[in-house]
Amino acid sequence: MCSLDASLETILEDYAAGHCEAIDLWLGHAEGFLQKHGVAALKERFERHGIAPVAASFQGGLLTSQGEARLEHWKHFEARLPVLRDLGIPVLVIAGDAFGPLSPQDLGRLSMSLAEAAKRAADAGVKLALEFDARASFPNNIQSAVALVEEVGSPALGICLDWFHYTVGPSKPLDLGLLSRDNLAHVQLSDIADVPREMASDADRILPGEGASPPDDLLRRLAEIGYQGAVAVELHNPALWRVPPRQFGEIAMTALRKLLGVAGT
Repeated sequence: MCSLDASLETILEDYAAGHCEAIDLWLGHAEGFLQKHGVAALKERFERHGIAPVAASFQGGLLTSQGEARLEHWKHFEARLPVLRDLGIPVLVIAGDAFGPLSPQDLGRLSMSLAEAAKRAADAGVKLALEFDARASFPNNIQSAVALVEEVGSPALGICLDWFHYTVGPSKPLDLGLLSRDNLAHVQLSDIADVPREMASDADRILPGEGASPPDDLLRRLAEIGYQGAVAVELHNPALWRVPPRQFGEIAMTALRKLLGVAGT
């Protein structure tokens, strides 16, 4: 996601040169490559460059869509699951994209959709990570996301915590205590440029630890629960997409290691 202006082949080669050994794979990049070369070729690229695809982002449209749109989103989801299985990608991020007024029927559909998606993902050996969106109607915070995941009650469903959505939404520091080793499936980090949180947009995302919202509280919680999943940098910032992937990979890994206290070259 951080290098959308480059091809996937360039990203893998340059990130590897920048000592990046794992990625959160942007599915738009992957599917463009797969249409031309196939799953075996992409798997070979990962192995050649020594990069592990630890998660994939993202699948939208599953929660409250209806009619033809719903059929299309679910068809897309079904087609992706065996690809993720064959590539050995353990986590798929699911967008919490329920926007606008929601009726009781919509809330019921949302819960049932997550349960069905988790069942199908489990059959493919993939875990879903529900990413709450601060701009959504539901869930838009940690507390609601945790309650929804607990309601579904599937080991194939957890939470993706995007620090940007935590920061700009209604989540509170106390809510971090709801995160556990069992329910937290993926973490995406970014910081926010010097703008009011109420006005922050994806284009205001900057490298974690370099802005007004350092994730110190979250990192303490990850240590407390013994979190074993991935921590990724995710920047929806078109200005940063123009940075050459090798340069970006180096600075992003440096930022992560600094935050996590991990030594490395």
